[in-house]
Amino acid sequence: MNRLAAVLLSFVTVATAAERPNILVILSDDQGYADAGFQGSKEAPTPHLDSLAKAGLRCTSGYVTHPYCSPSRAALLTGRYQMRFGHERNPYYDPTNHREGLPVTEKLLPEYLREAGYVTGWIGKWHLGATPEFWPERRGFMETFGFIGGGHQYQNWQVNPAAEYRVPICRNGQPVEVKEHLTVAFGHEAAAFVRRHAAEPWFLYLAFNAPHTPHQPTPERLAKFEHIQDKQRRAYLAQISLMDDAIGEALTALKETGQTERTLVFFFSDNGGPTYVGANNDPLRGMKGTTYEGGVRVPFVVSWPGQLPAGKDYALPVSSLDVFPTALACAGMPMPTDRPRDGVNLVPFLRGEYTSPPHDRLFWREEEQGQWGMRDGVMKLVRRTKAVSTEGGRYSVSPLAGRAEELFDLGSDIGEVRDLAATRAADLQRLSATLDEWNNQGAPLAFGGTKGKETPPPKVRSRNGKKTP
Repeated sequence: MNRLAAVLLSFVTVATAAERPNILVILSDDQGYADAGFQGSKEAPTPHLDSLAKAGLRCTSGYVTHPYCSPSRAALLTGRYQMRFGHERNPYYDPTNHREGLPVTEKLLPEYLREAGYVTGWIGKWHLGATPEFWPERRGFMETFGFIGGGHQYQNWQVNPAAEYRVPICRNGQPVEVKEHLTVAFGHEAAAFVRRHAAEPWFLYLAFNAPHTPHQPTPERLAKFEHIQDKQRRAYLAQISLMDDAIGEALTALKETGQTERTLVFFFSDNGGPTYVGANNDPLRGMKGTTYEGGVRVPFVVSWPGQLPAGKDYALPVSSLDVFPTALACAGMPMPTDRPRDGVNLVPFLRGEYTSPPHDRLFWREEEQGQWGMRDGVMKLVRRTKAVSTEGGRYSVSPLAGRAEELFDLGSDIGEVRDLAATRAADLQRLSATLDEWNNQGAPLAFGGTKGKETPPPKVRSRNGKKTP
């Protein structure tokens, strides 16, 4: 089967092959590529995520579309590269600003699934706009629980609607009191949603803010990592552990209500880990905020017992863009044709029905820090017009004289160590021209975002004798 035929057929619905499944999308926040048991970590035990990976497929080339929070989430919920609608920055938290948010001209995944008869729920972090028209209740979610901003205190906070990390936690748009650790609360809410809707198809977007800073694990959980000498990494790992238990609570609810085999589950991080606050992206180069692999390649699992293979690795590139068309296909809905969509239905690829790659090419653009990326087969182009520096223990960005382009062969160099730009000039020219073509499809910025307004990043430190890129 040729590539075009495979892609076109990948959009065909799969609902006739089995009962329409529930769809559970679990998102972690700033989790390092290496920081999960199923990724081989001995420092980050994640037994519940490991069980999910064992019941499904570990996608070892799983990507998101942007190296930080809000743009990545915007692409996930639209099935479109965020540059197509100008959502390329984190919206500045301002409950009076009607521009700073995911443009309302974009119709989100829960809106389509709601039309298909699904109960739709959101739990956790939003970060897609603070004024009412951007709220999840207005974007297709029938049941909601979480916070609107880009981050939040985990425990013992004093509510302040004007302070992004201390805004109220709301259920269905109304403030509620949360006394327990926020990650624990999200696990309880997810399990309750699963149990409440056991008799009907549902879609749940479970978007944790863990292990994003501030690192505030419970004292009991922190004590379990007292053998980790670095205090910052110790707290970061404790937060991952709390998140894993919360995920385990939701998975247990699936099992106890007999829904495991009729639930399609995605798990991945919203972007690569920030090494300067404890994350480990080994063996990848780079971190959150960069278009090297460490910024955009993430822990990624897809599970659907009885419908997808179990306990296997899938090495071909997949993307968070694929959640949208996969969910619609499983719900028996056709893909909308009103505008370009950039994902594919992964089911036939993961089943082995199609042996071609789901994506010939993937692209990244982080325009604030002057970074682009493109993967074509195993070849990866990284373009920079600015330099990211950690000299003196501070994170800074400065313009380059012109632009720098690097070329890597990910098939033999996953760590992007050997720049092949000088020896493979034809490949470099081809990929650079293709990246230019894609780059020109972008829309103007929809909002200004946090540029020049956010708190400076924390001090950068080395881990295991390695300098952060």
